[in-house]
Amino acid sequence: MSEHVDVLIIGAGLSGIGAGYYLQRDCPRKSYLILENRDAIGGTWDLFRYPGVRSDSDMFTLGYSFKPWNGEKAIADGPSIWAYVNETAREHGIDQHVRFKRRVASANWSSQDALWRIEAEHEGGVEHYTANFLISCAGYYDYEEGYAPDFPGANRFAGHIIHPQHWPEHLDYSGQRVIIIGSGATAVTLAPSMADRAAHVTMLQRSPTYMISMPAVDKIANAMRKALPKQFAYDATRFTRIIIQQLFFRLARARPEKTRTRLLGLIREELGPDYDMRHFTPRYNPWEERLCLVPDNDMFAAIRAGKVEIVTDHIESFTETGIQLASGKHLPADIIVTATGLNLRIFGGAAISVDGAAVQSGELYAYKGCMFSGVPNMINVFGYTNASWTLRADLINQFACRLINYMDQYGLSAVTPRLSGAEAREERPFVDFSSGYFQRAKHLLPKQTARAPWKQNQSYAHDLLDLRFGKLEDGALEFSKAPARAA
Repeated sequence: MSEHVDVLIIGAGLSGIGAGYYLQRDCPRKSYLILENRDAIGGTWDLFRYPGVRSDSDMFTLGYSFKPWNGEKAIADGPSIWAYVNETAREHGIDQHVRFKRRVASANWSSQDALWRIEAEHEGGVEHYTANFLISCAGYYDYEEGYAPDFPGANRFAGHIIHPQHWPEHLDYSGQRVIIIGSGATAVTLAPSMADRAAHVTMLQRSPTYMISMPAVDKIANAMRKALPKQFAYDATRFTRIIIQQLFFRLARARPEKTRTRLLGLIREELGPDYDMRHFTPRYNPWEERLCLVPDNDMFAAIRAGKVEIVTDHIESFTETGIQLASGKHLPADIIVTATGLNLRIFGGAAISVDGAAVQSGELYAYKGCMFSGVPNMINVFGYTNASWTLRADLINQFACRLINYMDQYGLSAVTPRLSGAEAREERPFVDFSSGYFQRAKHLLPKQTARAPWKQNQSYAHDLLDLRFGKLEDGALEFSKAPARAA
């Protein structure tokens, strides 16, 4: 027996709850379910529990367009974001559509029946569903395992080795010497957060990352919220933040040297003229990887206070008491945190097939960054890499509703992006970032081309016009009706 819904959503994180909202608002006659692998709503914000976990985007853009962020801090902590997502789900009754501990194992499109057949693992058994439309809101990384390099001698270390994705609930690091391996957002969050209780924190990096500071509290936004209607104040702040984000990204790409000089100059002002700036000077240009946000200069304040030290070196091996570096230096430690990144996983790990033929994600081309060549009736939500994830997730979810309503209007049952051979010859990587987790997963990521609609834009203004108002009959989408059934 299988259960049928009009739309099946994979994942109950920020994107999945947003998808539920827009379906209720724009497609009120459609039935839907959200299948969530974990036992709670929240996605990323339910998974990560390490000290200081927070957003690396402001909540005016990471938050939903339809629900104003009312928190005092624009750079919010993880529990506050979790509460915001759950409150949204409860307010709109979306939580009633979520089924937990359901891992979508496979989804097969049947052209004959014009629907998806989905298998979900649940408590040792398998549940079967069918749906006319599939929306994947499972993000892009593996929730079960983070990326952990095989460090030589790791089994010799006498202390704790912890990956931030699996933080022990009752870990006491008071008075402990901590080494955090990594230079990304997680390491930059952990180091100052652990510094007050730890005896000493060392952030050990192979190569630096660009950092930029921002006040955690937006005083202007908070004042506007008190003086003006909440939604208006929120929209005005959100619009301003989007413009600033996009202008800064374009400037950084157009004038990398000038941007680099300014970013490093701001750090120099915080740490003084004698600080060794090689610890903050990456080999790449700004915005070739995501910038690390430092709210209220907390990282730099911890360095000035002598609570945090940054070491740039290569690991030779772990020892019984710490880490031996290639330079000959030994770093003592009681706890080693491997903030070494994520493992990417597409579609939440589900095996996707079309009429029984397996779909290889790395061979697909992305249509408008949210559908795939040759795969009918499927939307994949993938946010921005140069701005807040939710900005694009909101647009994609609204596009999905536009598409569903258009198909209903004309009695259509299937829509499939089709790519010509000439367009496929203009192959480009799906993500134009040099970050390690994207480079390690090149074979899993779909491709893009140099031209619309097969080009993955990192421009909110472009996507706003294209996804919300662009033509659906654009020559790339093939619409069809279900085949007639034999009498």
